Order: sequence, then C-alpha cells, then structure tokens
Amino acid sequence: QERPVRPAAVLVPIVARDEPTVLLTKRAEHLNEHAGQISFPGGKIDATDLSPLDAALREADEEIGLKRAFIDPIGYLDVYATGFGFRILPTLARVRPGFDLTISQNEVDNVFEVPLAFLMDPLNHKLGTKEFRGMQRSFYEMPFEQHYIWGATAGMLRALYERICLS
Repeated sequence: QERPVRPAAVLVPIVARDEPTVLLTKRAEHLNEHAGQISFPGGKIDATDLSPLDAALREADEEIGLKRAFIDPIGYLDVYATGFGFRILPTLARVRPGFDLTISQNEVDNVFEVPLAFLMDPLNHKLGTKEFRGMQRSFYEMPFEQHYIWGATAGMLRALYERICLS
C-alpha cells in the first residue's frame, strides 16, 4: 500500500576543512522509522517553515545543534523520492569549522564526518539489493569504517557525485 507524499528537506553539510568532509548522523535506535540508519540532518517540512531550506536548517539545529551562523547554503539538489512516500529536497551547504554540536537524544545517537573524497570516489559506491514490497530493489551502499551508509542517504550522495563529477 502506497503512503501519501510527505515533503521533507535535508541538509547536505560539507564541512570546509583542509580535506572537506560530510557531516552525517546516526538516527536514534528507538525511532519508529529508519531507526539506527545513517542520515543527513533533516526531516518533514512543517507548515511554519518558510522554505525547504528553512526546514533543513531548523532540523539541523533541532537534531544536532548545528547553528545557522556556521552554514552557507549553496543550493538544492534534485528531489529524491523514497518508497516510504518521502519527497526529499536536499540542500547542499558549506559549513564553517568551529561549530559545537548538541545532539538531541530523542532523534540522534551519533554525529560523525566522512571525507568528501571518499564519498565522491565511485569505487566506494556499491549496489546492494533487498526484497521490499514483494519486489527486488537495488540501492547504493557506501560503507565507511563502522558506518553503513545506504539507501536514501547513499542515493543522494550518488546524485551529488553525478552532479559534480560527471557533468
């Protein structure tokens, strides 16, 4: 059974270090949806959000305490649709180092950084498969150290790779 379309926005935070990194979260294990999965900060777009960018910035602050003063938005990537009804608008942003994070234990278990060079190397983009709703589905996987990056997060990272490395 298909779920209704649910608009969402995520922040794709590229930390401007000497070797740039991507800031990712591990969702809390007690959540009802996507528990323990690796994700970008973000979530549903609320009626009070002025834009998808506003939603992504609000969620990043609520989830991990990443303050807007450190974030320079670059632009939107293409909408990413999931089998769970989410229509996610990823917002690419440069993040200045020096931020302090405060993790919301209600939503996030951990925050970590992955080198952008690792994520943009197609040798690290694996295709996995899983049965879902009676069909065999394929998805990207980008395992990094003890972190299993897959599904929508890996798909959006692959889209970023295709946008900046293949165009």
